[in-house]
Amino acid sequence: MNHDLAEMDTLDIFLSNISKDEYESIKHKIGHRKDKPMPLLSWGFFMEAYHRRIDEARKKTDLDTVLAFARKFGWKNELQDTFDEQDYEALIITDKDQKIIWVSDGFTSMTGYTRSFAVQRTPRFLQGELTSEETKQRIKTNLALDKPFKEVIINHRKDNSPYKCEVQIVPLYSNKTTHFIAFERQVV
Repeated sequence: MNHDLAEMDTLDIFLSNISKDEYESIKHKIGHRKDKPMPLLSWGFFMEAYHRRIDEARKKTDLDTVLAFARKFGWKNELQDTFDEQDYEALIITDKDQKIIWVSDGFTSMTGYTRSFAVQRTPRFLQGELTSEETKQRIKTNLALDKPFKEVIINHRKDNSPYKCEVQIVPLYSNKTTHFIAFERQVV
Protein backbone atom coordinates (compact mmCIF):
# COMPACT_ATOMS: atom_id res chain seq x y z
CA MET A 1 0.00 0.00 0.00
CA ASN A 2 2.80 2.47 0.87
CA HIS A 3 4.38 1.90 -2.56
CA ASP A 4 1.04 2.76 -4.21
CA LEU A 5 0.70 5.92 -2.08
CA ALA A 6 4.19 7.03 -3.00
CA GLU A 7 3.45 6.50 -6.69
CA MET A 8 0.19 8.42 -6.38
CA ASP A 9 1.87 11.34 -4.67
CA THR A 10 4.65 11.39 -7.25
CA LEU A 11 2.04 11.38 -10.02
CA ASP A 12 0.12 14.17 -8.31
CA ILE A 13 3.31 16.24 -8.04
CA PHE A 14 4.17 15.56 -11.68
CA LEU A 15 0.67 16.48 -12.87
CA SER A 16 0.64 19.69 -10.87
CA ASN A 17 3.76 20.85 -12.71
CA ILE A 18 2.69 20.34 -16.31
CA SER A 19 0.65 22.58 -18.59
CA LYS A 20 -2.99 21.94 -19.43
CA ASP A 21 -2.02 20.97 -23.00
CA GLU A 22 0.55 18.46 -21.74
CA TYR A 23 -2.06 16.97 -19.39
CA GLU A 24 -4.59 16.65 -22.20
CA SER A 25 -2.04 14.77 -24.32
CA ILE A 26 -1.31 12.17 -21.61
CA LYS A 27 -4.53 11.85 -19.60
CA HIS A 28 -5.67 8.79 -21.60
CA LYS A 29 -2.50 6.98 -20.41
CA ILE A 30 -3.29 7.70 -16.77
CA GLY A 31 -6.80 6.35 -16.81
CA HIS A 32 -9.66 7.34 -14.57
CA ARG A 33 -8.74 7.37 -10.91
CA LYS A 34 -11.55 6.08 -8.76
CA ASP A 35 -9.81 6.91 -5.54
CA LYS A 36 -9.89 10.30 -3.91
CA PRO A 37 -6.73 12.34 -4.29
CA MET A 38 -4.44 11.75 -1.36
CA PRO A 39 -3.07 14.59 0.72
CA LEU A 40 0.29 15.75 -0.51
CA LEU A 41 2.93 13.89 1.47
CA SER A 42 5.63 16.33 0.42
CA TRP A 43 4.20 19.18 2.47
CA GLY A 44 7.74 20.34 3.23
CA PHE A 45 8.34 21.18 -0.43
CA PHE A 46 5.15 23.19 -0.55
CA MET A 47 5.88 25.01 2.72
CA GLU A 48 9.44 25.84 1.66
CA ALA A 49 8.18 27.41 -1.57
CA TYR A 50 5.34 29.13 0.29
CA HIS A 51 7.71 30.70 2.84
CA ARG A 52 10.07 31.75 0.06
CA ARG A 53 7.19 33.53 -1.73
CA ILE A 54 6.11 35.22 1.52
CA ASP A 55 9.70 36.34 2.15
CA GLU A 56 10.03 37.68 -1.40
CA ALA A 57 6.73 39.59 -1.06
CA ARG A 58 7.84 41.03 2.29
CA LYS A 59 11.17 42.15 0.83
CA LYS A 60 9.41 43.72 -2.17
CA THR A 61 7.13 45.66 0.19
CA ASP A 62 10.18 46.75 2.22
CA LEU A 63 11.99 47.88 -0.94
CA ASP A 64 8.93 49.79 -2.20
CA THR A 65 8.67 51.60 1.15
CA VAL A 66 12.38 52.46 1.18
CA LEU A 67 12.16 53.68 -2.44
CA ALA A 68 9.27 55.97 -1.42
CA PHE A 69 11.53 57.45 1.29
CA ALA A 70 14.31 57.76 -1.31
CA ARG A 71 12.06 59.85 -3.54
CA LYS A 72 10.96 61.98 -0.61
CA PHE A 73 14.52 62.68 0.60
CA GLY A 74 16.26 62.60 -2.80
CA TRP A 75 18.66 59.77 -1.93
CA LYS A 76 21.06 58.91 -4.73
CA ASN A 77 21.93 55.41 -3.50
CA GLU A 78 21.43 52.42 -5.80
CA LEU A 79 18.93 50.90 -3.38
CA GLN A 80 17.85 48.01 -5.61
CA ASP A 81 21.47 46.82 -5.73
CA THR A 82 21.85 47.34 -1.99
CA PHE A 83 18.74 45.22 -1.31
CA ASP A 84 19.89 42.51 -3.72
CA GLU A 85 23.14 42.18 -1.75
CA GLN A 86 21.53 41.92 1.68
CA ASP A 87 20.18 39.00 3.67
CA TYR A 88 18.06 40.54 6.41
CA GLU A 89 15.13 39.99 8.73
CA ALA A 90 14.53 43.58 9.81
CA LEU A 91 15.11 47.09 8.55
CA ILE A 92 15.56 50.36 10.40
CA ILE A 93 15.86 53.79 8.82
CA THR A 94 17.21 56.57 11.01
CA ASP A 95 17.96 60.21 10.39
CA LYS A 96 21.51 61.55 10.67
CA ASP A 97 21.08 61.82 14.48
CA GLN A 98 20.02 58.14 14.63
CA LYS A 99 16.36 58.89 15.41
CA ILE A 100 14.27 56.13 13.89
CA ILE A 101 11.89 57.27 11.15
CA TRP A 102 10.72 53.79 10.05
CA VAL A 103 11.08 50.10 10.89
CA SER A 104 9.92 47.11 8.86
CA ASP A 105 7.40 44.53 10.02
CA GLY A 106 10.38 42.18 10.38
CA PHE A 107 11.71 44.49 13.08
CA THR A 108 8.55 43.93 15.12
CA SER A 109 8.80 40.16 14.61
CA MET A 110 12.46 40.11 15.63
CA THR A 111 12.30 42.46 18.62
CA GLY A 112 8.71 42.48 19.86
CA TYR A 113 8.60 46.29 19.65
CA THR A 114 5.95 47.97 17.52
CA ARG A 115 6.70 50.52 14.84
CA SER A 116 4.87 53.22 16.81
CA PHE A 117 7.07 52.51 19.85
CA ALA A 118 10.32 52.59 17.85
CA VAL A 119 9.74 55.71 15.73
CA GLN A 120 11.39 58.86 17.13
CA ARG A 121 13.64 56.79 19.42
CA THR A 122 17.24 55.84 18.76
CA PRO A 123 18.16 52.14 18.38
CA ARG A 124 19.84 52.38 21.78
CA PHE A 125 16.59 51.22 23.40
CA LEU A 126 17.50 47.75 22.05
CA GLN A 127 20.71 47.69 24.08
CA GLY A 128 20.91 46.12 27.50
CA GLU A 129 23.23 44.71 30.11
CA LEU A 130 24.86 42.26 27.66
CA THR A 131 25.55 44.90 24.99
CA SER A 132 29.29 45.48 24.73
CA GLU A 133 30.60 49.03 25.24
CA GLU A 134 33.34 48.29 22.69
CA THR A 135 30.77 47.32 20.06
CA LYS A 136 28.73 50.45 20.75
CA GLN A 137 31.86 52.57 20.35
CA ARG A 138 32.80 50.87 17.05
CA ILE A 139 29.30 51.55 15.71
CA LYS A 140 29.50 55.21 16.76
CA THR A 141 32.92 55.58 15.11
CA ASN A 142 31.79 53.88 11.88
CA LEU A 143 28.65 56.02 11.66
CA ALA A 144 30.84 59.13 11.78
CA LEU A 145 32.87 57.84 8.80
CA ASP A 146 29.75 57.86 6.55
CA LYS A 147 30.72 54.53 4.95
CA PRO A 148 28.87 51.20 4.91
CA PHE A 149 29.92 48.79 7.65
CA LYS A 150 28.90 45.55 9.33
CA GLU A 151 28.89 44.83 13.04
CA VAL A 152 27.49 42.18 15.38
CA ILE A 153 25.86 43.49 18.54
CA ILE A 154 23.94 41.88 21.36
CA ASN A 155 20.53 43.55 21.51
CA HIS A 156 17.58 42.85 23.76
CA ARG A 157 13.98 42.14 22.76
CA LYS A 158 10.98 43.74 24.40
CA ASP A 159 10.83 40.77 26.81
CA ASN A 160 14.49 41.59 27.67
CA SER A 161 15.83 38.37 26.14
CA PRO A 162 19.19 38.96 24.43
CA TYR A 163 19.94 38.07 20.82
CA LYS A 164 22.98 38.45 18.60
CA CYS A 165 22.22 40.82 15.76
CA GLU A 166 24.30 41.29 12.63
CA VAL A 167 23.80 44.86 11.45
CA GLN A 168 24.81 46.11 7.99
CA ILE A 169 24.53 49.91 8.06
CA VAL A 170 24.50 51.92 4.84
CA PRO A 171 24.55 55.74 4.75
CA LEU A 172 21.78 57.22 2.61
CA TYR A 173 22.72 60.41 0.84
CA SER A 174 21.56 63.16 -1.48
CA ASN A 175 24.43 65.68 -1.57
CA LYS A 176 25.58 64.44 1.82
CA THR A 177 24.48 61.72 4.23
CA THR A 178 21.00 62.47 5.52
CA HIS A 179 19.91 59.07 6.86
CA PHE A 180 21.09 55.53 7.57
CA ILE A 181 19.49 52.20 6.78
CA ALA A 182 20.30 49.15 8.91
CA PHE A 183 19.78 45.67 7.50
CA GLU A 184 19.51 43.39 10.52
CA ARG A 185 19.39 39.66 11.06
CA GLN A 186 19.69 37.44 14.06
CA VAL A 187 22.85 35.31 14.08
CA VAL A 188 24.04 32.46 16.26
